[in-house]
Amino acid sequence: MVEAINNCLKQEMDLDKNIVVLGEDVGVDGGVFRVTEGLYEKFGKQRIIDTPLSESGIIGTAIGMATMGIRPVAEIQFQGFEYNAYHQIVQHAARLRNRTRGQFTVPMIVRLPCSGGIRALEHHGESLESIYLHIPGLKVVYPSCPYDAKGLLAAALKDEDTVLYFEPKRLYRAFREEVPEERYEVEIGKAKILREGTDITLISWGAMTFVSKDAIEEASKQNISVEHIDLRTLAPCDWDTIIKSVNKTGRAIIVHEASKTMGFGAEIATRIMENSFLSLEAPVKRVTGWDIQIPYPKLEDYYFPNKERILKEIIKTVNF
Repeated sequence: MVEAINNCLKQEMDLDKNIVVLGEDVGVDGGVFRVTEGLYEKFGKQRIIDTPLSESGIIGTAIGMATMGIRPVAEIQFQGFEYNAYHQIVQHAARLRNRTRGQFTVPMIVRLPCSGGIRALEHHGESLESIYLHIPGLKVVYPSCPYDAKGLLAAALKDEDTVLYFEPKRLYRAFREEVPEERYEVEIGKAKILREGTDITLISWGAMTFVSKDAIEEASKQNISVEHIDLRTLAPCDWDTIIKSVNKTGRAIIVHEASKTMGFGAEIATRIMENSFLSLEAPVKRVTGWDIQIPYPKLEDYYFPNKERILKEIIKTVNF
């Protein structure tokens, strides 16, 4: 995924001279995860900008750039550091199009390395995407593989709204897959059915898509047919694909890394109840992180949904 994002940025910056990258250590050091490695040497300090340690300053500056015809890609080193810029994103980036009746838009990307699984410290492993899904005017993208990471980023760089681009850190170097060298886009707002099934629909995004695959494979050995949907984009969300799948299978399970209470799984479950109630053969189930702060490294694995927890709930729901 690191290489896919890096490759996309190089291609898009070659094609569009208005794209700039800014953030802490994105230039000379190539970013804390080396996602922007080599960009400084290729495009120079006018387009790859090392900023002070000020998240509010980074996002505030990017908003100003975006209103003046520049397309900034602002990196926040860890999603947990972004709250200092929450005001800028929610009060200004999300509202400016409406506030000016379309005279100004804020076409920028905020890159947010997120989620846990890398044995990091406090504020370095959070998955609080749901707080942004309540804000009109923002788009939220959350890839789970290198192919989608490149295609969604390319699409985001053509979008006229602010896109929050969540990057699950544990997937940066977790696996490889073939990614085309040429430019392509993955449509924002369109989910992907990774696996067809008939018994139950499993909905996931980000790192939990990767984790869920093992549980689904294990379920198949027990003759349970799971249809697996990777959302890819949380706002806008592809409700049609979700509802169509649940109407077919009659059961649904949602897997996400964030805490259970007020997580996006709650909204998905409600939409399913509103639109597919008569098709359901079992209650909608959520497998999530616990309602606590993410533990320090030694206990981290106990916090996240794993293959065993997911498989257990799949079996329970199918046999309800």
